[in-house]
Amino acid sequence: MTDLADIGSDVSHVERMVETRLPTAHGEFKAVGYLDSRWGHEQVALVYGEIAGTAPLTRLHSECLTGDVFASTRCDCGDQLAAAMRKVVAEGAGVIIYLKGHEGRGIGLLAKLAAMRLQEDGMDTVEANLALGLPVDARDFGVAARILHDLGVSEVRLLSNNPDKLESLRRNGIRVVERVPLLVQPNDDNLPYLRTKRERLDHLLPHLA
Repeated sequence: MTDLADIGSDVSHVERMVETRLPTAHGEFKAVGYLDSRWGHEQVALVYGEIAGTAPLTRLHSECLTGDVFASTRCDCGDQLAAAMRKVVAEGAGVIIYLKGHEGRGIGLLAKLAAMRLQEDGMDTVEANLALGLPVDARDFGVAARILHDLGVSEVRLLSNNPDKLESLRRNGIRVVERVPLLVQPNDDNLPYLRTKRERLDHLLPHLA
């Protein structure tokens, strides 16, 4: 097992705890569980196929209970996760890191629900977070880079529309050799959310009308 303390500063708080096979509707992954003792978050990387010595297709997926579990149509999170799993399996190898502590762009579930309520009154997601006195985006993607280092991955093809993820990986020693778009079909409920991501958060979403 890689000693994360040897990779760089402030990394020893991420420890690999367990790994096991995880059969899914999309294919069989290896689930590798990590403990981030700094925040108490339990993180998981889904590894498909042989990734050693490659730049695997890689998705950093932020936790979203409403989208991933309850299939809410107010966001594209659940659709993106399913699409990412399909793409990784189709590639024959890849990594999906599911990031706990990222609910509502890092503000937490209850605050996210409060922000949703403000959106019903006409605010966008940025305005709603600020109205609650919370950051627009409080997520830290550094833990994902530490997990990739532990998996022996130093370069990736990043499956993302979010430029912050790309820059964070680069700052943390992961080379991004290609950014692969992850575009899902919008619906009436999530189109305003997606437009806010494009227009105010610089996400690359060229498929939006």
